[in-house]
Amino acid sequence: MLQVAPALTDGLTAVVLVAALLALGSGENDLDLNFSGTWVHGAGPLSLRINLSTGCNKLSVSANKGSLTIEGQITSQCKRSDVLPLHLPSKEKSDFSLYWDPLLDQMKLEIGGKNLTLCRPVSLQGSCCTDLSLGPNAPDADYGIVNGSIKSDVITEKTRRAYTFLGQSISCSVLCEQALNRSNTDKTRGKARNEHLCAGTSEVEMKDDFKGYVVTSPIKGASAQSAAIVHLPPALKQAARQTSKVTLSFFSDNHLFQEGNNDVKVLNDVVEITVENEVIANLPEPIKITFHHEIITKMYSRKCVSWDARKDPLQVKWLEDGCETKQVGGNHTECQCNHLTYFTILVQLKPRPVRHLLALTAITSLGCAVSVISCFALIIYFCRKKQLKEQSRPIHLGLAVSLMFLNLLFFFTGVLANVAGESLCTWVAAGLHYALLSSFTWMGIQVFHTFWLVYRVFTPSPKTYIWMVVGFVLPAVPVIILTALGGIYGVKKVTPSDDVSNPYLMCWMTDTEQALLAHYLTNIPIMIVLVLSGGVMLFVIYREIKPRAEWSKNRVAFLSIWGLSCLFGTTWGLALLDFGPLPDFVLFVSCTLNSFQGFLLMLRFYMLNWMRKQAGRSGLGSTSSGSARQHMLQPQEKNEMN
Repeated sequence: MLQVAPALTDGLTAVVLVAALLALGSGENDLDLNFSGTWVHGAGPLSLRINLSTGCNKLSVSANKGSLTIEGQITSQCKRSDVLPLHLPSKEKSDFSLYWDPLLDQMKLEIGGKNLTLCRPVSLQGSCCTDLSLGPNAPDADYGIVNGSIKSDVITEKTRRAYTFLGQSISCSVLCEQALNRSNTDKTRGKARNEHLCAGTSEVEMKDDFKGYVVTSPIKGASAQSAAIVHLPPALKQAARQTSKVTLSFFSDNHLFQEGNNDVKVLNDVVEITVENEVIANLPEPIKITFHHEIITKMYSRKCVSWDARKDPLQVKWLEDGCETKQVGGNHTECQCNHLTYFTILVQLKPRPVRHLLALTAITSLGCAVSVISCFALIIYFCRKKQLKEQSRPIHLGLAVSLMFLNLLFFFTGVLANVAGESLCTWVAAGLHYALLSSFTWMGIQVFHTFWLVYRVFTPSPKTYIWMVVGFVLPAVPVIILTALGGIYGVKKVTPSDDVSNPYLMCWMTDTEQALLAHYLTNIPIMIVLVLSGGVMLFVIYREIKPRAEWSKNRVAFLSIWGLSCLFGTTWGLALLDFGPLPDFVLFVSCTLNSFQGFLLMLRFYMLNWMRKQAGRSGLGSTSSGSARQHMLQPQEKNEMN
């Protein structure tokens, strides 16, 4: 069979690819460039070389053993010439993607998990360089770019030293009209395509009698209800000393403004406010920007942010510094900022904000304080009742100790997170996690021991030291492992829905993927097992005590069952039901019952002790070895033991 030469195959592939891209435009200009590939480099130091200038000639992407070079005449306004070090993972290959948007005059490079902005977005210019077609091929090499592709279409699988793209100059206004028409056509055909609206620009002349000015987004197609509105304060005139002109640029196409973080996203418009050749900051009266957007449900938080380019001008870094989120409505957000740069709304996709955080914090603090006192009283009670030959006493004592430790740490976790710092907070978080696992373990021991009392009446209970090892030593194992791994415990931010710029700090597992995985592997499984076993235990207890005449006559029997449900951890299962139409109600009930669990534990023992005394006075009691055994054994079993 006749084989086609490799060079001819690559040439045909390139021709077909270019023809396909030209046909895709259907007579219109192909808008942007998305070129990607794998850089085959050495193991030594790496660098990025940038040499961009204005014009419309060509764009070259080349690579060798130690550097990746992006150069050419392609921009309308951007000029850049830099050599920057690249700190990439210790591999000999690195994937990269280069994006070019002529309407925004923006170029962005993704490499090694970083998004580098080589040319910042600007408003619509006079001339745009577009229709970038593939130029002549560079020779093969040992180091260079392999699997070069345009919009996921592979050009060649060989390692090439460089790729060249030839541009064509066109009026930016004409290109913008074509982009708008193409977007409207796709909408009519029902195709899923993001709108690509051109940036709009407004200029404001601040005269001597300047008393503030309101600017509405001039972007074509933006209605009064959806346009961004900027209010410039009079203080801006005093801050701008060299010029009296303010330039405002409105960007609706925000896909190149994203940070690359899957947890957050830029919402709708981005507004740039500048005064030529001046840095404006710390305004005594803030600039107010009202963003109108689609309705955001309360399960997602949002905050006003500005682009900070001080530390790393190549990377998009949205910060809250200098901006406050005000007048948050369902479909609009007002930002008040004291400086000039790019502004937008950043939506936090996870974790979701907590509603009524202040009220929940107050309930939790009160409940933890009461529970600590209650558990301490229980510990003293059990220590003084050493003469009682009750098998359950060590288990009750272990649960009281673990719950007291848990509530004590949780009561101070907010204070320690704000005062102590990251290092101490790491150990406090580890201790809090250990106390939680220990409490869950002791609740599980309670369930197992109750089953033992009900179904193995004449079999001795396991020794006390076994319970101590299971309840106090076993929970320490996963905590020690997670602490040794590092990055699991630290300061956690809990975002309130009513004030997203002021999160509540606590010492707990961080928001990293490793910490989330540790949470699902340690806390969730034991909670599910505890809830299921507690539910089964409630059913067994109810079935055992329902036929008893003395229980049916006692009005506090139900209170005892409810106390058992709190004791065996079924209230923790409410945390798994935080969805549906009543999430706030479930959250308040769960928070109240779990934070007051130490008090409910003390109340249960008080009620059982009172019931034992009542039964003794009525002649129904006996000298049983434990309260649980006394109330759960059938009458004939008690007679046999006597």
